[in-house]
Amino acid sequence: MSSSSNKMGLMGLTTIVTVNMMGSGIILLPSSLAATGRIALLAWVITALGALAIACAFAKCGMYCTDEGGMSVYAEKAHGKSSFFIASYTYYVCLVISAVAIAVSCVGYLEYFIPWLKETPIHTFVGVISILIITMFANVRGAKITGQISTVTVWGIIIPVLGLSIIGWFWFDTKIFAEAWNPHNVSVGSALYAGMALTLWAFLGIESAGANSGTVENPERNVPLACMLATVFSAATYIASTTVIQGIIPNDILAKSDSPFGLVFAQMFTPFVGEIITAMAIMACVGSLLGWQFTNAQVSKAAADMRLFPKIFSDVHKHDAPFKGMMIMLALELLLAVMTISPTLLKQFNVLVNLAVFINMVPYILSLTALGIIMKQANVGKKEYNAGILVGSVAVIYSIYGAYSTGEEAVFYGTVITLFGYFFGGFIASRDATLNKT
Repeated sequence: MSSSSNKMGLMGLTTIVTVNMMGSGIILLPSSLAATGRIALLAWVITALGALAIACAFAKCGMYCTDEGGMSVYAEKAHGKSSFFIASYTYYVCLVISAVAIAVSCVGYLEYFIPWLKETPIHTFVGVISILIITMFANVRGAKITGQISTVTVWGIIIPVLGLSIIGWFWFDTKIFAEAWNPHNVSVGSALYAGMALTLWAFLGIESAGANSGTVENPERNVPLACMLATVFSAATYIASTTVIQGIIPNDILAKSDSPFGLVFAQMFTPFVGEIITAMAIMACVGSLLGWQFTNAQVSKAAADMRLFPKIFSDVHKHDAPFKGMMIMLALELLLAVMTISPTLLKQFNVLVNLAVFINMVPYILSLTALGIIMKQANVGKKEYNAGILVGSVAVIYSIYGAYSTGEEAVFYGTVITLFGYFFGGFIASRDATLNKT
């Protein structure tokens, strides 16, 4: 009885999954989507349905596979040991890219207080690498500090986005919204294609949906239900906030803004309120970046502990943090920041988002295609198996389209990055084969 009372209920799990998804992913999207026009909002509908399928599929994987390793261990069950490494490797790379994208978002909002940052691309670059360095060294103190900061700062973006979704309609102007519905006369298919990767970015992190199944009451019912409720709530909030902001700020102004939520609150109320929202967004970005970098350090450490990454990633210091692995990750983030310097901050953000989404679809597809064998091994009933296969198939097909929608450049570079993973994986496989022989 006591063990049951200590377990999490439906609402508790739904809240955790919602907070995991609603980090800083939405923070620059209104401006990015404005480049296509209001018609790009249609991508939210398709993305929400696809994200719901992915959440349900991952929830089922988590329920029926209790082995540690998340997406990597799911992938191994269907595709063998090499896929465990590829899933871990691509997820690691995705988190590196995502960290830089979040730092870019943070600089966009910091520009309001420090105009020097937007004077030249080099100034923006200095801001990005400064934030990456500061947050990485903040993580060196270990999990406790990172967790305490992140659980508070995430509300810095959830509150403004949720608040705008509710009260923003009082300032909504249908004329402003209608005038920029389709300014470039693109087809519906082109608008969906342009907005798909950007909107999917806001749902990254959904793979953690089933990770807490062991601590939940009645997980067979509550885990999938929490995933659906969290995804629907997040999607509704994303769609509402993006729609509202596009009915308040003219499209040509919104498309050039590096801090759209600060801009809209300044117009709704006063510049001072806009400054408060901008500061909250910066706080949320910093907290989110702390969380992503810490998570990636743990992903690489876990892989190193299993001899899938070089041993240096598993070395920890007195605060039990993998310091050497963090420094390697920081070096990769700084290199990526150099490689993606762009004339405008929004262009750099879009390049990073597209690449992150493509790379993240690799472990998604590898792990979700294992749902069938996971359910077979769990001896589920025929009805549950068929339902799982249907949901999993939708999730995989959507993930493939999500990868396609990132565009030629992201697909090209993302494929090259993935192929390097097989190159590195080959060395690891040969090392283990040598050890087994001796």
